[in-house]
Amino acid sequence: MNKLIIAEKPSVAIRIAMSLGDAKPRSESANGIRYFVIQKGQDQIFVVAAAGHLFTLKQSAPDQTPVFEIEWVASYKVNQSSYFTKKYLDAIESVGRHCSFFINACDYDIEGTVIGTNIIKQVVNKNVNSEIPTENVMRMRFSTTTTADLVKAYENLEAFDRLNYDAGEARHKLDWMWGINLSRALMSAIASKGLRKTLSIGRVQGPTLGILAKREAEIRAFVPRPYWKVVITAKGIGFEAKDKETFEKDAADKKLDTARKGPVSVASVESEERSMRPFPPFDLTSLQLEASRVFRIDPSRTLAVAQALYERSYISYPRTSSQKLPHTLNLQRIISSMARQQAYAETAQKLMAQSRYRPAEGSKDDEAHPAIHPTGEEPKSLGEEESKIYDLISRRFLACFADYSKSEITRVRLLAGTDEYAASGERMISKGWIEEYRYFKPKELQMPQFKQGEAVIPDSVELKSLKTLPPKRFSKASLISLLESKDLGTKATRAEIIDTLFRRDYIKGSSIEVTEFGLSIYNALSAYCPNILSEQLTKKLESDMERIQKGERRKAEVINEGKSIITELVSEFRGKEQQIGEELMKGLKGSENSSLIGICKVDGGNLVLRRSKAGKTFIGCANYPKCTNTYSVPQNAKIVATGKVCELCHTPKIKVFRKGRRPFEMDLDPSCETKKAWASAEGKQPEVKTALELGKAAQHVDATQPPAASKPANIGKAKAHVKQRKPAASRKGKAAKKAKGTEKAAQAEAKV
Repeated sequence: MNKLIIAEKPSVAIRIAMSLGDAKPRSESANGIRYFVIQKGQDQIFVVAAAGHLFTLKQSAPDQTPVFEIEWVASYKVNQSSYFTKKYLDAIESVGRHCSFFINACDYDIEGTVIGTNIIKQVVNKNVNSEIPTENVMRMRFSTTTTADLVKAYENLEAFDRLNYDAGEARHKLDWMWGINLSRALMSAIASKGLRKTLSIGRVQGPTLGILAKREAEIRAFVPRPYWKVVITAKGIGFEAKDKETFEKDAADKKLDTARKGPVSVASVESEERSMRPFPPFDLTSLQLEASRVFRIDPSRTLAVAQALYERSYISYPRTSSQKLPHTLNLQRIISSMARQQAYAETAQKLMAQSRYRPAEGSKDDEAHPAIHPTGEEPKSLGEEESKIYDLISRRFLACFADYSKSEITRVRLLAGTDEYAASGERMISKGWIEEYRYFKPKELQMPQFKQGEAVIPDSVELKSLKTLPPKRFSKASLISLLESKDLGTKATRAEIIDTLFRRDYIKGSSIEVTEFGLSIYNALSAYCPNILSEQLTKKLESDMERIQKGERRKAEVINEGKSIITELVSEFRGKEQQIGEELMKGLKGSENSSLIGICKVDGGNLVLRRSKAGKTFIGCANYPKCTNTYSVPQNAKIVATGKVCELCHTPKIKVFRKGRRPFEMDLDPSCETKKAWASAEGKQPEVKTALELGKAAQHVDATQPPAASKPANIGKAKAHVKQRKPAASRKGKAAKKAKGTEKAAQAEAKV
């Protein structure tokens, strides 16, 4: 039997082919895309790779309000920057027509199910919007891409996961309909005041902006309040008054006078031993938080790096909510393998000598995948960020098997008159797991000897004059953590939702500040259409989609309910369009970020258009000189931010306008896979590697100057499938065309 296995990325396809065959796989090519042929028993298996989503949603009927008639179409037919995916889809269809059995081996989550299932529907029925023939379709489920796990997954194929697909399709459709309809309403409101600007508001984007805007309002309205604190320093230790702060200066002066006159004596000395349990292994959110804290790596970048490590079989699947490591992972084998890596040999050997194979786990669980952990395979040729993330994951994994840490905590109370002062110190007795996880440094304070009843002569007594502080601004990492606690968004989308707010110029800065324009959007929606910002409404829809996944609700019911909500919101919005437009214009006039391009993936700052001393235009991080990240761009051209980001390299996309030449879109990474075809007119593909390795294959290409033949040679034939460009017949036609393009840009952003 001929079988087709569909992997989500080329690097995973290679791993599957190398792992499953009875002999070395045979490499073939279709339309310049590699695929593999292996023999397994009586079966001939074809292993092909997608490049993420090969299909996207598009409006399928003439303009209407609201827009609900949508369908799946090939991504390259909708977005010119996705044209490279055409070759992947053509190759899969070409190979797939020889097969009668299909296996979805894309990532085992909702997105992976949607990606693989849509491809299979297209291959089998020549129609991505048809029903899938479930009798010949199976699912491979694995959490690492090691040979052992891939073989196990193939030998234990699961039935087609329809509930995952239904939940995923419901999410895609609701997010698309929510985003396009409400984003159009926003743009219509500002257009009513004579301005065309790309705006977006998504199902989770709205409540997230609301959280940030409320915090911004608290900070701006905050009035510092003075207070005073008396501190007695004795034997080098600072003791603070038990009530810690005094808002009346006279009362503070009285305490100060009492403490200075004395006597000061030791009221009590208490000591206790405390054991501290190891931190649990990472789920995605805790990994993003820790990478941000330790290395200042942006959460979106952390996910991209972790995904690359997973594709190379060095760690398990990163998009997980679990903090658990089930025994079925063969934890003893992983620890034994880690003992062969020099950096972890001492820790792993210590665990093996003590037979410590039971991990300290967290409370969070995920039915699809375990906590993030190393596979035991020794990494090779890691980049700087890859090395950091891999080391963080590996040390956290090993530490969770180690012994509890033990410390002695001493608490001392002093009396000055009737006023109590307190201080505490901590001394490590046994470091335990802390010794293995070097990224956690306990705060030790050695407490000198104090005896109860002892008279103490203070080193100093002082009155500190202080002021209350406003609420802290969110960092990207702390906001992701808050969104998770509120059940807003998903583990895989929260970072992208925040990035979208940055790209839209709604927020700015690594310590997140809402811009004047962002506040104007919040104020307008809060006053005239508050449900768009409603956390409860978003959480209900999120809960409904989870219930689809569990079989407790039907996809059609949830989508229809979503349509009703959207209809009400659009109707409410239209009735207040003029007022909303006026509010938006106020914020736009106060916005100072007209040169904003996107978000720096090095430190999370704003990427802005700059000019060098030599007169060259480039894009750089606004946090210079702290961050020196820069990107070259075409010269003598107008550079415009699109508000979109490349799903492969995660850099912002820009649109380039040059006199006498057709405008084009490009991302900023010169080694991104989207630029492979720029190397030659034939669009030959270099050897497929992970996204983080592709730079070596494309170093000879000037990514800022696409050649005239940047599309495949058969582009003429392909045009029959691509929307044709027509010359505008009038100024009105040109304006309409421009408005439509603006909507497309917003549509992509509004999905999150």
